[in-house]
Amino acid sequence: MSRGALVLVGTPIGNMGDLSARARDELARADVIACEDTRRTGRLLDLSGLGRKPLLVINDHTEARRVKEVLERVERGERVAVVTDAGMPGISDPGERLVRAAAAAGHAVEIVPGPSAVISALVVSGLSTGRFVFEGFLPRRGSGRTQRLQEIADETRTVVLYEAPHRVRATLDDLVKACGADRQIVLTRELTKLHEEVWRGTVRAAVEWMAEREPRGEYVVVLAGREEREHVDDQIILAALDRELAVGSSTKDAVTLVAELLDVSRRRVYELATQRSRSPES
Repeated sequence: MSRGALVLVGTPIGNMGDLSARARDELARADVIACEDTRRTGRLLDLSGLGRKPLLVINDHTEARRVKEVLERVERGERVAVVTDAGMPGISDPGERLVRAAAAAGHAVEIVPGPSAVISALVVSGLSTGRFVFEGFLPRRGSGRTQRLQEIADETRTVVLYEAPHRVRATLDDLVKACGADRQIVLTRELTKLHEEVWRGTVRAAVEWMAEREPRGEYVVVLAGREEREHVDDQIILAALDRELAVGSSTKDAVTLVAELLDVSRRRVYELATQRSRSPES
């Protein structure tokens, strides 16, 4: 019996010409294909000349309960290919639980790399690619959203996030409030497709640009990191924290005030405050 494996297969994010020869071969070789939507994957197979293959629905609602079945198939020696509707499995799409469970069980996990909306948007944005962070979809509301927006505002690395068309305006409004109007941002949609669109400018200009059109298609948003003043060293920040705490400010308020006063990231100030509180000398 051949050794079974869980095989993650990257598929096109729009242009069918981006399906690699290796991905096509792996899909043809697979005993079963785990997919989000049988209609979309069936169409992918038809357009690739692969015909019909056994399909197993693995989406946000079914992934957890399908893990056991997938592992049993791999145990029997089957090759289970995992695809999503577009791009790489596991990136804001199903696949993460399957990989974790298969690896924990000692099964082979293989990867056939392919298109990724995250990397495509980052590279085409023209913003810094040396260091970046992927935030996926933001929480829709409440304290979780507020906290995430604050973290993004403080982030010095380039930030990449996803947004649905019906929420992109609200997210841009929130980014103006959290990051300021002048932060550089790039909005991308329909990447690799006929109507590919890449818009570059400030966050405030993005709000105005979006107000003039009907958002269509899922957006990948690339936001420049916060530019921090390099000459503000830790001792200056700690001294400012001590002054705020001495007049009765809470740690939370002191961190916010010092970050605004010295124009440094709130995260950096918070980390220094935390280190100070844990120090035996404090």
